[in-house]
Amino acid sequence: MVNIPHLNGRTLLVANAGDCRAVLGKRGRAVELSRDHKPSCRSEKIRIENLGGTVFDGYLNGQLSVARAIGDWHVKGSKGSISPLTAEPEFQEVRLTEEDEFLIIGCDGLWDVMTSQCAVTMVRKELMTHNDPERCSQELVQEALRRNSCDNLTVVVVCFSSDPPPQIEVPRFRVRRSISMEGLHMLKGALDSNA
Repeated sequence: MVNIPHLNGRTLLVANAGDCRAVLGKRGRAVELSRDHKPSCRSEKIRIENLGGTVFDGYLNGQLSVARAIGDWHVKGSKGSISPLTAEPEFQEVRLTEEDEFLIIGCDGLWDVMTSQCAVTMVRKELMTHNDPERCSQELVQEALRRNSCDNLTVVVVCFSSDPPPQIEVPRFRVRRSISMEGLHMLKGALDSNA
């Protein structure tokens, strides 16, 4: 349940253990820099079962909705004992470019009700309006509450530039593209055969 970013020059190192997520805003596109450590994730489930644990209804040993965590000592057992719950983080190192605008770090209360792309789109739009990452963090929390998030909500937005994100220019094509009647019938036939 921890996400620790470290910025060294233009290299970003993200260490994650739990159900927090780090998402990079790259010119309007969401790039996930961490993965949620859910017990139902295939690699986590294999690791858990190899250590004698079980995954029941998406919960580690029927109790915990994360496979990695710093706390939750009641599940880990005594110091030095082997446990299916680990505090060992996964690391992701990224070389930042001029396209990398900001980082969103949020716990599962945000990601349970919002996609990474939705959060990046919202933050980028707000940064272009007021260029205040703290306010963007608050707005993400408020939006998650409006979407009835039932979990803890912590969000941090970190900008890599003091300037707001630039407007993205989408080139307009002069050629209109359309589907032929034959193509439309083929598409309809394919859709009807799948129904």
